[in-house]
Amino acid sequence: MSKRINYEKALEYWSEIPATLDGVLGGFGFISDIDIIGSTQFLQSLFSMENSPGREVALDCGAGIGRITKLLLLQHFIEVDVIESDKKFLNEILNYVGEKSSNVGKLYHTSLQDFQPERKYDVIWNQWVLGYLKDEDLVSYLLTCRNALTENGVIVIKENITSSGKTEADDADSSVTRCLKQYTKIFKQAKLKRIKQCKQTNFPNGIYPVYMFALVPTKEHVSENNQKNYLL
Repeated sequence: MSKRINYEKALEYWSEIPATLDGVLGGFGFISDIDIIGSTQFLQSLFSMENSPGREVALDCGAGIGRITKLLLLQHFIEVDVIESDKKFLNEILNYVGEKSSNVGKLYHTSLQDFQPERKYDVIWNQWVLGYLKDEDLVSYLLTCRNALTENGVIVIKENITSSGKTEADDADSSVTRCLKQYTKIFKQAKLKRIKQCKQTNFPNGIYPVYMFALVPTKEHVSENNQKNYLL
């Protein structure tokens, strides 16, 4: 199903979308506050773990105009880097973030499948963006993210999940919505394990269920010094 994803078509679709909150949320700007509340609770639950991630540097992947950077990550981290493939969105981030824009670090104008990050991130946040990656590229991307984590670092994924149990394609923006089983398979291929999973609550009826996953490297793929931190 992910073979139907066309990267050029997806970039073309987003090039026509205005750099506004409603634009980046596909007309669902009104759910932003509820979304941030759910994400905040999820992030705080990670900080309360015994082997919690640090709070120095986070990465916002597919950042759009910086909604998550401003409303979530900069509330908890000293610095936030961003990745965004659409230039107009990237150019709007510092303006949208406003008074905390000095805490925005690097602005990467690149696609996720081409990104090669430094190893410095305590949390890598992916939300409503992974449906634009083909399965094989998503596995490669997650492997790249895994290798960019600090000790006790966590990859967070927040995505729509189908209720049908099958992956469903959207040809309008050249994306797919995966089922839970497919994500589980991809996480395993990327040598990641789930340490936390929950469903976003209080979203309106008629939209896909949204799930949050916290992922860490599987213990056989971390250094001996870090192994004990993942024996959860």
